[in-house]
Amino acid sequence: MLKAFDNKTAERALQLARETLQIEGDAIAALHARLATDDSVGKAVAMLLNCKGRVVVSGIGKSGHIARKIAATLASTGTPALFVHPAEAAHGDLGMVTAEDAFIAISYSGESSELMAILPVVKRMGSMLISITGKPGSSLAELADVHLDVSVEKEACPLNLAPTASTTVTLALGDALAVALLDLRGFKEEDFARSHPGGALGRRLLTHVRDVMRTGDAVPAVKADVRLPDALLEITQKGMGMTAIVDDDGKPLGVFTDGDLRRMIEKVQDFSKVVIKDVMHVNPRSISPDKLAVDAVAIMEQFRINQMLVTDDAGKLVGALHIHDLTRAKVI
Repeated sequence: MLKAFDNKTAERALQLARETLQIEGDAIAALHARLATDDSVGKAVAMLLNCKGRVVVSGIGKSGHIARKIAATLASTGTPALFVHPAEAAHGDLGMVTAEDAFIAISYSGESSELMAILPVVKRMGSMLISITGKPGSSLAELADVHLDVSVEKEACPLNLAPTASTTVTLALGDALAVALLDLRGFKEEDFARSHPGGALGRRLLTHVRDVMRTGDAVPAVKADVRLPDALLEITQKGMGMTAIVDDDGKPLGVFTDGDLRRMIEKVQDFSKVVIKDVMHVNPRSISPDKLAVDAVAIMEQFRINQMLVTDDAGKLVGALHIHDLTRAKVI
């Protein structure tokens, strides 16, 4: 039967939530203080940095979930890593591990039977072993080349049973290892983007102007001596709200937009007599196709324009870019 969620219950829930955050925050703070006199993290980072193979992370239960996250974080920040389930490892997946790998075994008790069944084999094959436990005197801690202590005073669980503070501390320590390795490897935004091509950062750092610009017949362009009605026809047919005006070598001389047309309506009586070169904007904004698309966005935002020409190293028109092209490519 569900308990009525009255004001008293709501207050109790909020109290427990705050206590949980306080306990877990205190546990991380305690680990932070402990590392001031503990060189084990430095040894672990050195071992992982010099690892010629991959970092294999393993654990079972809640520790297994944390191990998966640590492996994923390492892999996405420049340290090749994978998760191996200890039970599956005992039935063939241990073949994924080589002598050149570093093995991180996570178990708060340090006595996980599933891990202890495979770690002697891992050691015999020559892999370096890092253990993460809350019991420095445990079997796993004593077997490891480097032991990382994630002991906590108490769990956030009111029963002091469910892994809560201990898993939070372990996860935070995993992040600390990943960040230290990231920095030592000189891992940059571009590297992060390559491992996250489907994310927003990947699109921003991997998408170039040439990937999204319009080319060929889709690029609106007219010669300088055409009449305004012909230029308007080009604008309408190409659907970019503008046309480039180019010389005989295909180099832009100027640009004319539908906004320019609206501003002309009150001033010009007979459009048929207007030559496009007399009303175009000279020295139009342009960008190289090799530039990042985000650079085009920055220019458009700075000068409050919706279209931009794309020119090659010789200054020849090779494409055109509309703000909608960048939106569709999810660069914006």
